[in-house]
Amino acid sequence: MASSSISPKNGVSPAEWDARVNLAAAYRLTALFGWDDLVFTHISARVPGPEHHFLINPYGMMFDEITASSLVKIDLDGRKVTESPYDINPAGFTIHSAVHAAREDAHCVMHTHSVNGVAVSAQEAGLLPLSQQSLGVLASLGYHDYEGIALNEAEKPRLVRDLGNNTNLMLRNHGLLTVGATPADAFVAMYFFEVACMIQVRAQAGGGKLTPIGQPILDGIKQQIGLVTRGVSPGALVWPGLLRRLDRRNPGYAD
Repeated sequence: MASSSISPKNGVSPAEWDARVNLAAAYRLTALFGWDDLVFTHISARVPGPEHHFLINPYGMMFDEITASSLVKIDLDGRKVTESPYDINPAGFTIHSAVHAAREDAHCVMHTHSVNGVAVSAQEAGLLPLSQQSLGVLASLGYHDYEGIALNEAEKPRLVRDLGNNTNLMLRNHGLLTVGATPADAFVAMYFFEVACMIQVRAQAGGGKLTPIGQPILDGIKQQIGLVTRGVSPGALVWPGLLRRLDRRNPGYAD
């Protein structure tokens, strides 16, 4: 693991350090929830400030090992802007850079290859309105067809088009993607996306006739979510508790 050569004590602004701590926590929580795919997916976050700089995982480090100081700072072209002993996965940032460049509100972009997410992404009908958990996802969901491992710059406009202004994107035959103003928001959006896929796979495996939720209920779900969360983003509501859980089970992410 990289030494803690980056810290608030040697030139990193408090805002950047806070972004690093929360992003490192999101990586470790992804591992804790079992959504990681060895070292092959990514969560990226914009560094606060006028520069278009971003933080991403060091390639080869397991998600449950990542620390605030080990995250790699890069520009929109994926070039390191500060010294790091680690490289990054070029395929990973192809997707993330496209979203960051197109969506000013997408300060954090999270992508997973979870078993349930990939399973549903391979289904022609995609995510179905089978559960309460699915409704918030369906209210802000796009689909992007598989074009191979994400190395082709020409894919970026199509990916951006398919995401649109949505929070959630299902990458066909590939996995799930969420965006948020913070790592907390992107993570909690991914939680509901993943759980909705898990419920769907299990409901289908039961073999019985499924009962979909009607369109009128889906049409009103955004207003209902706002009432339940009292106007606070789900990420802000849940994140302090998730960090306490992480402190109990895998501390050290803030190093």
